[in-house]
Amino acid sequence: MKITHLTALVMMSLSLSSQAVRAAEGQLLVWEDIKKSSGISDAVKDFEKENNVKVVVQETPYAQQTEKLRLDGPAGIGPDVVVIPNDQLGTAVVQGLLAPLTLDKAFTDSFTPSAINAFQLKGQTYGVPKAVETLVLIYNKDLLPQAPASLDEYYTFSKEERAKGKYGLLAKFDEVYYAYGAMASMGGYIFGKDAKGEVNVEDIGLNKPGSVEAITYLKKFYAGGLFPAGIVGENGLNAIDSLFTEKKAAAVITGPWAFQPYEAAGINYGVKALPLLPNGKPMSSFLGVKGYAVSTYSKQKPLAEKFITFINQPKYAKVRYEVTKEIPALTALVNDPMIKNDEKANAVAEQSTRATAMPGVPEMQEVWGPANNGIQLGVTGKQPVEAALNDAVKNIQMQIEAAKASNE
Repeated sequence: MKITHLTALVMMSLSLSSQAVRAAEGQLLVWEDIKKSSGISDAVKDFEKENNVKVVVQETPYAQQTEKLRLDGPAGIGPDVVVIPNDQLGTAVVQGLLAPLTLDKAFTDSFTPSAINAFQLKGQTYGVPKAVETLVLIYNKDLLPQAPASLDEYYTFSKEERAKGKYGLLAKFDEVYYAYGAMASMGGYIFGKDAKGEVNVEDIGLNKPGSVEAITYLKKFYAGGLFPAGIVGENGLNAIDSLFTEKKAAAVITGPWAFQPYEAAGINYGVKALPLLPNGKPMSSFLGVKGYAVSTYSKQKPLAEKFITFINQPKYAKVRYEVTKEIPALTALVNDPMIKNDEKANAVAEQSTRATAMPGVPEMQEVWGPANNGIQLGVTGKQPVEAALNDAVKNIQMQIEAAKASNE
């Protein structure tokens, strides 16, 4: 069917009129994560009633939302509110995708420090934490009725298990994501901070004394034959999962993503925060945080910001947890009996208070490869630990410089 020039003009006029009505009525378009919109449905209804607005919620994979926003935003079809992982923050801000927020201090103080800090960059806050995810220790209650408190105790237990042809504790300590927990609690770090408290990408701490001490300590799990060769490298996590579900390993360090598979395998497991290190400090970990942010392309930024603060009130965050089982970042809920009495949720919540958000700067993308390679060479004894970490830092510096040059 042909469309005349006049008809096209009429249709364009109606489209513009529709957009104007949406703006006038304060309608919001919200992108929520896949299979998570039911967690905010009550909050959305109450927000609509209190503010006389319409909120349209569309489910989109959260890890892909910033890339989709980069295309849809300039085209005028993007959302007002998105959900993003904190490790994408730096890139999203550099690309001009997110609007800075003006949040009350009382509101930001209601979140665990590590969670709210995950969405702060150069003195600005760009997101409101929705849920946290971090490493925990999972143990087989049939093989290990009482989980030891320290990593040294796990080392001793692991030696006893190897004498029986089994494994005690298994972990991917050959990767920075897993080794960082020891490094951070022993004085190591990824990037330092400048005088203003901002991330200083020129100060790389992967070869500082604390990092060297930590990797040297973790090396003994490999040197003592307590870890099978198969858990080193890309397929290591699959090997760990197999040994644990086959009841050949008593404990593993992994994340909440393993809860459902382990339960499906019929494992009678318990969950704890990570163990203590020889210096008496608990292992830290990287904190993954999902958060709500406002698109820089939104025509209704104040309303969008009001929405994300409204739905993150404790009563709505509690409902969201009950529906989605995502661990909230609100301090009040970390101590709520609902989470305190849930072993899995309580362990994640407890560990999240000890965790550090992954640096949200774009330069973090240049860290993973060299850091993993250096740590793997160090813990497996293929290269002296300090030399391996020195090389890793040199490679990270070169990659950061190369990325900077390509963007100029």
